[in-house]
Amino acid sequence: MKTKTLSLLLALLVLATGSALSQTAGNPVTDLLLSAWSPRNFTSVPVTDQQIDMILQCGIKAPSARNAQPWHFTVITNEAVMKEIIPNITPGNVIIVISGKVSQSGATPDFDCGLATQNMFVAATSMGLGARIYGAPVAAVRSKKEALQIPEEFSPVMMIRVGNMEKSSDAISGASPRKTKEETVNWVR
Repeated sequence: MKTKTLSLLLALLVLATGSALSQTAGNPVTDLLLSAWSPRNFTSVPVTDQQIDMILQCGIKAPSARNAQPWHFTVITNEAVMKEIIPNITPGNVIIVISGKVSQSGATPDFDCGLATQNMFVAATSMGLGARIYGAPVAAVRSKKEALQIPEEFSPVMMIRVGNMEKSSDAISGASPRKTKEETVNWVR
């Protein structure tokens, strides 16, 4: 695990310094992105505060239009509150609500919050945790905005569920199939 983490950190350092990375297998960043999936089966082994902190730090470092950083993160660990949002939540999981700043001129809070969510998804996956991004249950969060202490100038956009995965889960049995490149890409040359 330490070797994998070290390789990922080295790759991110190379990215940050502007050096080119290989676009073939063996690149830890692209390998992680190509192997990531959203599990449905979680264990009740709790996510640690240190893991949550690292995931949040990665969300905070996401790019945003004009560097506005129009997001606010709400971490929910209370099982009863989580069950009101996702009824089949597994104890030990965490929900992070990503809210965007309302009516910020020239900003793109929904898009920017999506970038922050993706950063958190990749961070959780790189730590060996399972992560699922949700959009629809955000309606339940909006109705509980005051109870969840989400600042008035922010509106929930999406959320991410993080937890430890069942060891028997894999991308074939635990995730929906992906569309092919031919179904999703066209080139104009």
